[in-house]
Amino acid sequence: MGLPQFLRKTVEKKFQKYCDMKVPEAIRYQLRLEFKIRGNNVTLIEERPAFGNPDIWISVPIAQFRYNPDEQTWYLYCCDRNLRWHLYHLISSNRDMDVLIREVEKDPTGIFWG
Repeated sequence: MGLPQFLRKTVEKKFQKYCDMKVPEAIRYQLRLEFKIRGNNVTLIEERPAFGNPDIWISVPIAQFRYNPDEQTWYLYCCDRNLRWHLYHLISSNRDMDVLIREVEKDPTGIFWG
C-alpha cells in the first residue's frame, strides 16, 4: 500500500523543492539530488558521475523517510556503509515531514552528508 494520493503529491512537491534548492543548477552535471517514492517510503538519493566514466552515474542513499499510516507519522532513517537502514534516534517521529527534512539538512552527526 502506498501513500495516499494527496499526501504523495505534497511529498513530491516538498522533495522536488528541496532537491532543486540544495543543488544549484550550474553544477547538476556533476551532482544531482533525487528522491524515490516506494510504498510508504521516500528515499533521498545523491547521484554523481562515476570516477573515470562520467557517462555512468552512481547513486548513494542519503536518508529515508517512512510513513506510518496508522499513526499518520513520519520516521527518519539513516543508511550505513552496507546500505542497511537504521532508525535515526536523535529526533522523534513527527507528523510534519519538514521537521525531519530540517534535521537531515542540519546533520548534527555527519551521518547524512558526511
